[in-house]
Amino acid sequence: MTVEIHGKCDPRFEPVKDIIASSIEAGDDVGVSFAVTLEGEPVVDLYAGYLDAEKSRPWQEDTIVNVYSTTKTMSFLCALVLNDRGQLDFDENVARYWPEFAQGGKENVKVWHLMDHAAGLSGLDVPVSLEDLYDWDKIVGLLAAQKPWWEPGTQTGYHAITQGFLIGEVVRRVSGKSIGRFFQDEVAMPLGADFFIGVPESEFGRIGNLIPPPNVAPASGDGAPDSISARTFANPSTLATDSWTPGWRKAEIPA
Repeated sequence: MTVEIHGKCDPRFEPVKDIIASSIEAGDDVGVSFAVTLEGEPVVDLYAGYLDAEKSRPWQEDTIVNVYSTTKTMSFLCALVLNDRGQLDFDENVARYWPEFAQGGKENVKVWHLMDHAAGLSGLDVPVSLEDLYDWDKIVGLLAAQKPWWEPGTQTGYHAITQGFLIGEVVRRVSGKSIGRFFQDEVAMPLGADFFIGVPESEFGRIGNLIPPPNVAPASGDGAPDSISARTFANPSTLATDSWTPGWRKAEIPA
C-alpha cells in the first residue's frame, strides 16, 4: 500500500484502509474522509489523499466538503427546533409566517408541505442564473410569486434546490435570523458540529474540491424536457465545479 492513510482505526476494521488506498491508487478518489461509529463508539476515523485535482494540498483531519442535499437535513433541524419551542406549527399556513407567500393560489399551503416536498414549488418559471442563487431575497421573492406546478399536498416531487429557500425563509421570518446564522447559533455551535450553511472565508483553505468524473452531464430529471423533473433541474443547471467558487461557498443554499 503506497497511499499514506492518516487517523485512527480499530484493528477489526483494518481492511477499510486497503479500500481507501485502492480507491485513491485507482484514481476513483483524490481525497477521502471516512468515519464509522459502532454502538456509540468511534471505530474508524481515517483520511488520505488531496484537496484538489492537482494534488497540491494534502487532505487534512479537519477538511470539509460540499455535501449537497445533506444540507436539507440541517434545514429540517432548524425548523424542528422552532417547532419544539412552540414557535412554528407545521399544520399552519406558510402565509401566517411569510405573508407575501400567499400569491398564485398558495394561501393554504402548509408548512408541512414545504417539509414534505409537497408544495408544488420544485422549480421556477422565471429563468434564474447560478449567481441568482446567491441572492436570497431574489429567490424567495420569486418563490413567493410562483404558482405551484401541482396542487399542494396532493403529491410529492423532489424540491432539489427550492426546498432550502422555502424552509429557510420560514425560519428567518419566525426567528429573525438567516437559516445559516440560526443553524450556527442553535445547532452547530451547541453540538460542536463542523458544518456550515454559508461558509466563512476564513474556512475556505480547508475545503476539499468536488471533482466530477469526466463526461458527466448535469442532472436533467427524467429526460422529457417539459416534465416537472426536467424543469426542476434545468433552472438553474448546476455543476460540481460551481462549488469551487467563492460565491457558492459563501451563499446560503440550504438544500
